[in-house]
Amino acid sequence: MNKAVSAERSENPDFPPPEVSFWQAFLFWLKLGFISFGGPAGQISIMHQELVENRRWISERRFLHALNYCMVLPGPEAQQLATYIGWLMHRTWGGIFAGGLFVLPSLFILVALSWVYIAFGEMPLVAGLFYGIKPAVTAIVVQAAHRIGSRALKNNALWAIAAASFVAIFALDVPFPAIVVAAALVGYFGGRVAPALFKAGGGHGKSDKSFGRALIDDDTPTPAHAIFSWPHLLKVLVAGALLWLIPMAALTAAYGWEHTLTQMGWFFTKAALLTFGGAYAVLPYVYQGAVEGYGWLSPLQMIDGLALGETTPGPLIMVVAFVGFVGAYLKAVFGPDSLFLAGAVAASLVTWFTFLPSFIFILTGGPLIETTHNDLKFTAPLTAITAAVVGVILNLAIFFGYHVLWPKGFGGSFDWISALIALAAAIALFRFQRNVIHVIAACAVLGLLIKTVL
Repeated sequence: MNKAVSAERSENPDFPPPEVSFWQAFLFWLKLGFISFGGPAGQISIMHQELVENRRWISERRFLHALNYCMVLPGPEAQQLATYIGWLMHRTWGGIFAGGLFVLPSLFILVALSWVYIAFGEMPLVAGLFYGIKPAVTAIVVQAAHRIGSRALKNNALWAIAAASFVAIFALDVPFPAIVVAAALVGYFGGRVAPALFKAGGGHGKSDKSFGRALIDDDTPTPAHAIFSWPHLLKVLVAGALLWLIPMAALTAAYGWEHTLTQMGWFFTKAALLTFGGAYAVLPYVYQGAVEGYGWLSPLQMIDGLALGETTPGPLIMVVAFVGFVGAYLKAVFGPDSLFLAGAVAASLVTWFTFLPSFIFILTGGPLIETTHNDLKFTAPLTAITAAVVGVILNLAIFFGYHVLWPKGFGGSFDWISALIALAAAIALFRFQRNVIHVIAACAVLGLLIKTVL
């Protein structure tokens, strides 16, 4: 195909765009790793705009079907979605590079920021900045619940699922996996009784919109590598098991099972496998283990870590790199003369153990999912689970708000200055739709000014 014809097809919505080479896709995934700000909702929006609307690499319906699968998986749905689309386009290595490049830039940036925070955090300058950032983070999580909810909760049935999810986790302390199972069952039976209420696309809306013919369109046949086969499944499972077992065995042999690094590897493996609903849902689990269970960091340090995660590209669950860095740094796992090295190694280890399962889920489950993209009995449970996640995110917002507004618990004083900053951040986000990074920056400056004056 000559360049003139190729350009004409790229612009003409009646034709799919020309084939995308592996290296063209590689450059896009590298770029995405540096521009994917805004947490899961923002990152999914960026991918939708780039891949569905602008480049037309994948159709709206296929994009949403992949997204709904990623939403039901434990782990970061935005990174898994990038892995899925990279795999669908360019086989296993396409998925590995798409998912890996989504993570690596934020790992390097967070290691540097974590060191600045833990080494200089007691300085008035840094302390003042984070005083303003903490309430902004609370407002950002509330906005995340609103953004996902406005797309997911398309009818009263989905609203009811979200409300029941919130009551279950907030008031009844029901484990999130149990909430996911219950929502999936409601979606499965609801899809049979009232299919119109559980159509695919509830997760992030716009499922009936068309932006022209896509490279992977609604009726594009499933590529050969995406067709399920038992040998492929077995090969991926064995490779994944070895990639987990070898570093875990090495840590145990070198340091022992009770060592901080070994326990971090084991804890974040469980976090990757047992927590559903993306970064905002996994954070309470990480808080419970890292703060209350192991004492690797304090509640306010956890909120500061989320703030750093919000201000860097990549998946928000990269806050685990901050947790690993701070925990290993404070415990001086390599001795008092190698604090930075300890933090950097721990951050890299927890990133490995947190994200490895995500790649395995996509490479093993993708072929099964690709055969169901028009089957309501598979899509309805995923739509219901997406609605349940909204209630969990709202619970997280309350969790953060409590620690910010009552830093010493309900028995202490109410921090009305933080409340005003949180209110200002919410107005900027909701009323004026300001960028998350701009809001965090403005609140950081405001916190510094307040701490300087008071």
